Amino acid sequence: MSIMITGANGQLGNLIIANLLAKIPATQIIAGVRNLGMSSTLEALKDQGGEVRYMDYDRPETCQKAFTGVNKLLLISSSHTDDTVRLTQHTSVINAARKAGVEHILYTSFAFPQTGLKIPVSVHRLTEQVIIDSGIKYTILRNGLYIDFVDVLGLNEAIQSGVLTTRPGNWRFNAVTRSDLAQAIANVLAGKGYEQQIYELAASKTWTFADLAEVLTAFAGKTVIHSEDVSVQHWIYPFLSSIDTVSTSKDLEQLMGHPVTSLKDSIAPFLK
Repeated sequence: MSIMITGANGQLGNLIIANLLAKIPATQIIAGVRNLGMSSTLEALKDQGGEVRYMDYDRPETCQKAFTGVNKLLLISSSHTDDTVRLTQHTSVINAARKAGVEHILYTSFAFPQTGLKIPVSVHRLTEQVIIDSGIKYTILRNGLYIDFVDVLGLNEAIQSGVLTTRPGNWRFNAVTRSDLAQAIANVLAGKGYEQQIYELAASKTWTFADLAEVLTAFAGKTVIHSEDVSVQHWIYPFLSSIDTVSTSKDLEQLMGHPVTSLKDSIAPFLK
């Protein structure tokens, strides 16, 4: 069995490979990268007998060559900012996988794409359809909102001032950590029986800005309150309004085999 992870130099790719190295022999793991400068995780992979292969989403010929002998392929979605380009890249990778004889393709989609409030047909949903139409066995891993978005909310300032100020609204979040996602995805890659399945990898319950202020209180050692202010302007709020941050799922916890990381532990890396 040969498992390849594309975009392996990215944060999620690195974490997935680190988890895989604890589960299966490194000789079964192939990292696909566009930049051959390697992280410590990929160095460890090579040291233990794994492979690092060059591939570029924009150069289909490199993908088909890189996919030679691969049984399972994890396509980590492109980070390009233009969705038209992203769909072209994804389609090229899927076609290259089909031509190379890949047996099973897994894709990191986005949780609850069909219920998006303003973007009902997303690049992720379109990519999913290309995969389904390809005839290759598939597993769709719809990743929830990364908890990283809290980094723009002024958490450290809130701890100092005692006030977490946000735009008004009935905000609730199903955000998750990359570490949890990586663990679940690695379990799927290393396991059996996940073909023709779609998983919603979001949290099993939501939290609010009031909950966040309560957690900040624990870090601060003093009360941090939540306040709403209509003058608050930031690109994050229109973005959050355009996606489904409310729906929940037990898929992530079931694939990990334990609860998701707590809100307190999730935001700790963003506090100074």
